[in-house]
Amino acid sequence: MRIAQVAPLYESVPPKYYGGTERVVSYLTEELVRQGHDVTLFASADSVTRAELVPICPQALRLNSECADRLAYNIVLLEHVFRAAHRFDVIHFHIDCLHFPLSRRSGVPHVTTLHGRLDLPELSCLYDEFRDIPVVSISGTQRAPQPQANWQATVHHGLPADLHRCRERPGDYLAFVGRISPEKRVDRAIEIARRAGMKLRVAAKVDAADRDYFRQTVEPLFRDAAVEFVGEIGEADKGEFLRNAQALLFPIDWPEPFGLVMIESMACGTPVVAWRRGSVPEVIDEGVTGFMVDDLDDATRAVEKCRGFDRRRCREAFERRFTATRMANDYLAVYHRVVEAARRVGGRISPRLHRWDGRRESVAGGRTSPVAAAANVGGQP
Repeated sequence: MRIAQVAPLYESVPPKYYGGTERVVSYLTEELVRQGHDVTLFASADSVTRAELVPICPQALRLNSECADRLAYNIVLLEHVFRAAHRFDVIHFHIDCLHFPLSRRSGVPHVTTLHGRLDLPELSCLYDEFRDIPVVSISGTQRAPQPQANWQATVHHGLPADLHRCRERPGDYLAFVGRISPEKRVDRAIEIARRAGMKLRVAAKVDAADRDYFRQTVEPLFRDAAVEFVGEIGEADKGEFLRNAQALLFPIDWPEPFGLVMIESMACGTPVVAWRRGSVPEVIDEGVTGFMVDDLDDATRAVEKCRGFDRRRCREAFERRFTATRMANDYLAVYHRVVEAARRVGGRISPRLHRWDGRRESVAGGRTSPVAAAANVGGQP
């Protein structure tokens, strides 16, 4: 297939440091190329890919301190994509809703993966208006607040199978990876480590929006000798960081749409201790890849269970459920469906033909979500 991948410009593809969406776009793009598809990636110029790269801005916008108006580059991105739209069998967007009005009018088969939270009240009017736009969720829980959207599938994220190695004998610390923000609750992670009598290593970035929270709430907690603030780390260091940890702490306080770091940890054989919120029940196999908890006492007990954990079994669960090959194959099923739906109506996408009301379980990750009744990527329109 001739496939366009349209990435956010905020980070490069893949990101140099922290970054979830752009990293997933990279894994998907490279796997599609490996399978022999003709892939074009629209992204920042500092991206690295085996696909054809259409550079939109000189570098990732987050790293460009001189860029005062990011919208300008995003408008240029849309112009490049739709000017070349006739070249593709399908266009896969990862840029939230920015393109919806243009996609509706383009007549080119397309699909959008929504990577963010969908429980914000103002989003209801958006998905009421754009019920014809085919969209994909990254977890069943993510899609629940917007049942009226034109859901095509739930496709869980995946990683290249050879990206991380499993280590059966870990170090003696707990790990936290992500952003320093109120919803990620690094303060909970520090308290869990304190109760467990273990060292905590924190590899996290601090966005501009969270600097006050960091200075006022979190930075004082780092004075504890048992806490080491590593800072933001990239792909080259993440594997070793996670492999050596006895467990990854994921004490979130928000409806996490997916949580890429959970499957990165599983790929290293490192169990995850995660709050039972958002996508967590879909991602964690209880007692196999980690433990779901509801409070600090639960979390402290779960950390104790991680001693002597079967890390090989954890890695095997990752290989069954969360590889980039599985993710790409799931997306290919979606691509073929939207292309066929467009073909049957003379090149224009019909909301009625394009929607599928799938009542069976999602094959993404092989788990059923009672929240979503998610569309099965192998189903029929």
